[in-house]
Amino acid sequence: METYPRLVIAGLRGGSGKTTVSLGLIAALRSQKGLTIVPFKKGPDYIDAGWMSVAAKRPCYNLDPFLIPKEDLLDSFRLHATGDIAVIEGNRGLYDGMDAEGSYSTAELAKLLDAPVVLVVDVTKMTRTTAALVLGCMHFDRAVKIRGVVLNQVSGGRHESVIRASIEQYCSLPVFGAIPRMKSGDFPERHMGLTPYQEHPDTVQAISFAEEVAGKYLDMDGILEAARSVEPLVLEGEKRVLAHGEKGGSHLSLGEASCHSVNVLPPVRIGVVRDSAFQFYYPENFEALEHCGAELVETSALTASHLPDIDALYIGGGFPETHAIALAENTEFRDSLKNAVNEGLPVYAECGGLMYLGDGLLLDSKAYPMAGIFPLVFSLERKPQAHGYSIAEVVNENPFYAKGTVLRGHEFHYSKPLYGADDRAGVTYAFRMKRGHGMRDTMDGICFKNVLATYTHLHALGAREWVEGMIRQAAAHRRARSAKQNA
Repeated sequence: METYPRLVIAGLRGGSGKTTVSLGLIAALRSQKGLTIVPFKKGPDYIDAGWMSVAAKRPCYNLDPFLIPKEDLLDSFRLHATGDIAVIEGNRGLYDGMDAEGSYSTAELAKLLDAPVVLVVDVTKMTRTTAALVLGCMHFDRAVKIRGVVLNQVSGGRHESVIRASIEQYCSLPVFGAIPRMKSGDFPERHMGLTPYQEHPDTVQAISFAEEVAGKYLDMDGILEAARSVEPLVLEGEKRVLAHGEKGGSHLSLGEASCHSVNVLPPVRIGVVRDSAFQFYYPENFEALEHCGAELVETSALTASHLPDIDALYIGGGFPETHAIALAENTEFRDSLKNAVNEGLPVYAECGGLMYLGDGLLLDSKAYPMAGIFPLVFSLERKPQAHGYSIAEVVNENPFYAKGTVLRGHEFHYSKPLYGADDRAGVTYAFRMKRGHGMRDTMDGICFKNVLATYTHLHALGAREWVEGMIRQAAAHRRARSAKQNA
């Protein structure tokens, strides 16, 4: 029975330093200890997960109890945790969740995985109170296995010694490290998180900085011991929804209803717009499409002159606003996409992809033309227009989902759609938001022909209907093209 050495890096709040600790620990254990580190990110976040994948030099997988059923989440963890140690970065504060019970919190995930927790504490202007906070976390839920503490923003040797002594005396926990206050960070924030690694001026230097901090200030041997002192991970009555592929790779098995209800032979070709403008994708979504019979073909809205030969297109989230000039200037790609849509190409787009499919982006009172599929111009606001988990019910006909389907996802965007005097003929909305903001009057999932675009991000393990819809539409479009060519 597999043990799966594992560790959750948690904080008392967002911004406590757990991302820097996680990145530094991953990079240091990989390069200095020669270990294979499998990174995981609790929650729906793409940006931290991207940085963790760079530090580990392998994909980072999201573990989100709101988006993914517990059994599927556990099986995803066990499928992907094939290295020497799994490092799981929490989100927000340890016990922060959606309600007073802390539903879907980092603490609940740690209990589900039976994983030890290292608590990162920002000790700015605190000494002995630090021990009180840690002790409170220990007693708040005794089923959460807090095994050590990392101090962050330490102002000097005396500051550190008083806090260490207090934690050891009152909490009986080891202090696994004390990171001094830094004059400047190598991980600049934009919006509500880190800058995406694709846009950082020197990713290698940033990761090296985090590794240097970890190597100098963290007790990596102590942290490793905590990670390895775990019991085998078991789930009574578990349901297998993940299986290893025959070729040694790992793939998602999404059940009879998803993979076997559509014809996928020969494999359909699904294009993925993946560049520095559109970078937010869950690796599990790609694995799911491949397992269900898709060949993924990457392309770029920034540099490609036309769409490749594909049966469907997937455009994820990102920050098209930071690439507005380049996207607007690539008229050949935009025209190629618009022509393909008019010929029936199925397209699924999320958030940044939705923005790209509008008529334009309005930035600082200047308009930048986009693909022109939907009669929307998107403006960028200073404050978030939506941020958090969402629940969408499919209420109208659309290319990808049956009416009555309920989808759990998340929203995070600063943009909002502006509407002209007249909506374009043939444009409808598929979703009514039961939770979340959506696009217009609680509606989301704008549709035109075989295109559906939404602010709601979905995870394949929690939205199998998305995988089925993508494969079904791609196969149908391939058959239609073939029939037209043979006519």
